[in-house]
Amino acid sequence: MLSGVLSGLVVGFSLVLVPTGAVIAQGKGQKPPYSPPVRENTTQLLWGDTHLHTTLSADAYTADVRVTPVQAYEFARGRTVTADNGMPVKLKRPLDFLVITDHSDYLGIYRRLAAGDPQLKDWPVGQRWAEYLKTGQTVKLGSEFAEAIQQGDPAYDAPSQMIASIWEDVTKRAERYNEPGIFSAIIGYEWTSMITGDNLHRVVLYKDGAEKANQMLPFTARESTDPQDLWQALASYEEKTGGDILAVAHNGNVSNGRMFSPTQVNGEPIDGKYAAERSRWEPVYEVTQVKGDGETHPYLSPGDEFADFETWDQGNIMLSQEKKPEMLQYEYARSALQEGLRHEANLGLNPFKFGMIGSTDSHTGFSTAEEDNFFGKFVESEPAPDRVTNKMAGQLQESWQLGASGLAAVWAPENTREAIFEAMERREVYATTGPRIKVRFFGGWEFDQQDIERADYARVGYDKGVPMGGDLTKTDDAAAPTFLIVAARDPDGANLDRVQVIKGWLDADGKTHEKIYDVALADGRRVDPETGDVQPVGNTVDLAKASYTNTIGDPELATVWRDPDFDPDQRAFYYVRVLQIPTPRWTAYDANYFDRDMPDRIPMVVQDRAYTSPIWYTP
Repeated sequence: MLSGVLSGLVVGFSLVLVPTGAVIAQGKGQKPPYSPPVRENTTQLLWGDTHLHTTLSADAYTADVRVTPVQAYEFARGRTVTADNGMPVKLKRPLDFLVITDHSDYLGIYRRLAAGDPQLKDWPVGQRWAEYLKTGQTVKLGSEFAEAIQQGDPAYDAPSQMIASIWEDVTKRAERYNEPGIFSAIIGYEWTSMITGDNLHRVVLYKDGAEKANQMLPFTARESTDPQDLWQALASYEEKTGGDILAVAHNGNVSNGRMFSPTQVNGEPIDGKYAAERSRWEPVYEVTQVKGDGETHPYLSPGDEFADFETWDQGNIMLSQEKKPEMLQYEYARSALQEGLRHEANLGLNPFKFGMIGSTDSHTGFSTAEEDNFFGKFVESEPAPDRVTNKMAGQLQESWQLGASGLAAVWAPENTREAIFEAMERREVYATTGPRIKVRFFGGWEFDQQDIERADYARVGYDKGVPMGGDLTKTDDAAAPTFLIVAARDPDGANLDRVQVIKGWLDADGKTHEKIYDVALADGRRVDPETGDVQPVGNTVDLAKASYTNTIGDPELATVWRDPDFDPDQRAFYYVRVLQIPTPRWTAYDANYFDRDMPDRIPMVVQDRAYTSPIWYTP
């Protein structure tokens, strides 16, 4: 009978898929199985950090970071470890996944030099560097390190056998801590391009395990500082191994206009080949991290009252060149998404069609993104009575300017390397500046207000539309798209202030625009129909106690929103920004814990937030 059911020849029976995947025959008039079938598009929310450094990174080692990758994994999984400042540390909520991304240039070499590894005794440059490490000449070492990356002198080549051995150790550790369904240890590294001090860094993530990842060494800035050469290396990896790999650009706010520039590194304008390669290899962007927030800038979005958030805009990453206003439009995610529409209209391809994630870029070995557990970037910004005014390693800024940020949120069917990687490829991901705010965002043509009342609203979202990161195309009736949006506070955190839709579009004259819509407001507030203003949610922060109350705001906000200004002939994108109520900033927690008064220049209150990946509309 079973073969008859499978061939469709048995009359009066239907097929039901049960969660185990077994096939059963159901007769007419019989009840359906107790457990409903599991849909292929069922997803769960996973939290992780895709950008974390340990003692294996050269800059971390010279800044006295000694936390190892093993300790970093243990910490991410919720176990207690000891920080470099001697404090025991533990996450109150473990991560679901982690990517340790130590710098590929001279990966782990400083640690081997300091230990007197005999395999490096015949490398003259290494022996000189070992002496610098022994005598504390870190400034001289850093200068020579930077020089080594910028030139092709083979004298600076570390023994390839040693690099291969270190990389195999990296991948072996990831295999050891990778536990499908429980914790995903994703293999990765950071490619560290800094052209004249302008940041073009990329984090590289593997879908694969050690067997494939070990077949090619990580690409280095010493080989090339041009992203197009990195993309070619990624293509070579996939061709050689049959594996899958992608890159995540980050920190555009310290690139001095290079990250989303209309020109390539060689000075030529972006062309179709560049657009195709960038959209292929860089499906997501790190929009927020410890070195400032990268959604938008008040200069670019003067009408956005929340644009000036954790802003870093003094210069490039080395502070070797001051920031100029004309650089800003090529540094921030919102303006880059608008630029992408313009390039697409001219080239037929969008080079800046990216989803958004957050991560820490911590160099302490610890992924700590929340205000009340922020452990800084380097050792000098780990918790201490005077850390807020300490100068950061190699920088002129003080540590209070660091932001406690961020996290990568991923909607995936299961907690595995493969599922997380595929979610990033389809851009079904979003960023938060630290809290675990839950956000669902779907776009379509048929959503109505009743859809958010359903317990299975996410199933409705997939059935009737596309999730964040998806595409909408023109329909015959030219109706405006509708968006199903549900946001919930961090279960251990602050209530929500509001949900906003950020829209960007390209007009008939080729000019880009943006508009912010307050689509869901807490506490029964409404948008003033004449001015468009919204009454502030209020502020319950008690700085003396570094505390707040959830007596304002809402734990959940949900709506179905239709674009009232839709033009079916205009290219557009939409993404959601969710704002928390005001809470104490990490500096306020420090002031309370160490019982010290903070200088007036130091901000003490913050409104943390989430940014979803966009949904694009293309005529």
